[in-house]
Amino acid sequence: MSTNQILTGDELASAPGDLGPKRSSAALTLTAGLLGFALVCLDASIVNVALPAIGSSLGGGMSGLQWVVDAYTLAFAALMLSTGAFSDRAGASRAFGLGTAVFTLASAACGLAPNLPTLIGARVVQGMAAAVVLPASLALVRQAYADPARRARAVAGWAAGGSVAVALGPVVGGALTTAWDWRWIFFVNLPVGALILALLVRAPRSRRRPAPLDLPGQVTAVVALTALTFAVIEGGAEGWAALAVAVVAAVVFVRIETRQPHPVVPLGLFRDRTVAVTVAAGAAVSVAFYSMVFVFSLFFQQVQHRSALQAGLMFLPMTGLIAVTNVVAGKLAGRHGPRLPMLVGQGLAVVGLLMTLYVDTGTPPVLVALLLVPMALGCALTVPPLTAAMLEAVPAERAGLAAGVLNAARQMAGALGIAVFGALISDGFVAGMRVSVVVSAALLAVTGLLSFRLAGPSASSA
Repeated sequence: MSTNQILTGDELASAPGDLGPKRSSAALTLTAGLLGFALVCLDASIVNVALPAIGSSLGGGMSGLQWVVDAYTLAFAALMLSTGAFSDRAGASRAFGLGTAVFTLASAACGLAPNLPTLIGARVVQGMAAAVVLPASLALVRQAYADPARRARAVAGWAAGGSVAVALGPVVGGALTTAWDWRWIFFVNLPVGALILALLVRAPRSRRRPAPLDLPGQVTAVVALTALTFAVIEGGAEGWAALAVAVVAAVVFVRIETRQPHPVVPLGLFRDRTVAVTVAAGAAVSVAFYSMVFVFSLFFQQVQHRSALQAGLMFLPMTGLIAVTNVVAGKLAGRHGPRLPMLVGQGLAVVGLLMTLYVDTGTPPVLVALLLVPMALGCALTVPPLTAAMLEAVPAERAGLAAGVLNAARQMAGALGIAVFGALISDGFVAGMRVSVVVSAALLAVTGLLSFRLAGPSASSA
């Protein structure tokens, strides 16, 4: 999960909200929100290095390992379209508490899973809960600070918590798997979840706000995305049947959204060139980043026969620089407009990906780790400006909705990338890995060319 999830709104900093609580209460609320965001980010990155150990323990082959990752990501991505509205309707504090409690219980179920289907089912519940926690955690942070300057600093701290979690995820996952067992990557969530709920007791209750829910659109979106992912991962006759279901569900979804007064995905948004380009670029970045972490986690362990801890440490150079790069990208976008950092970021990611084509079974792991850094930096440089560009292109009252669409599209693209690339490497790891690299680079090259059509610095700052 990117550290820029729903880090999308100056509108959040300027919108009128609840009266700010006392400073001590605000600090507790910020801590709870930050930990909640960090928790859902951690579970997006902590699992990859444990996949070989899970496979050895529970079986299931490559398709099973893909589902362990994608069950979480798909549920998270698809439900994110509606959970912002749910948070408003229930009140941010109630939604956050519910999401955290369910996430913690689902983590326990993951750790205790006796077989792969149980683990995958528990991962689905984790993803559903994470989709609730994410927007609610940011809403809690926003409402805790009445002063815009303090609120902006609090949101920056919230984002930093996610960045640290993403960076530490592979290392923590590798350490827990090597020292004890893969189940501890889920059990570690239990004390954190309990601490969050304890902090939330002292947080002020949030007001409920009316927000329309598009349940038919949400249901058909889930069916279409799940069926498409199933078709890619499983293949065969069942895969073709699932693909047919995905097509039918997608057609029904489009018909619903064109007639729904409050659609979960307003299709009219994509008539704006900036919105279409930024969503496409965000999806391409997610395919590259998430899929490469998945592929190289398996490469380090299954091909080069490294331990889970060693594999986790190999990702530290690339993930450790993400937070700093995000900050730099935001400053560049403010000074030069979003187009320049997007172009530089996507170009750097393409070059970095192509450099990894030289990786084979005998390449030293440290060199592989260094070769992954340019790709990660390019992705981190691209996301903040594309988010800013999208928000500038839509009316302020639709900014939150647009942000949800962007973030959901990015997560869905990452899930589909893992499904496709997992199928490729199952037929021959190194050859499939190289095809995956080329596909990722091609997608970023195309969206990079499209980014030339975005407004320049003068227009973006107007």
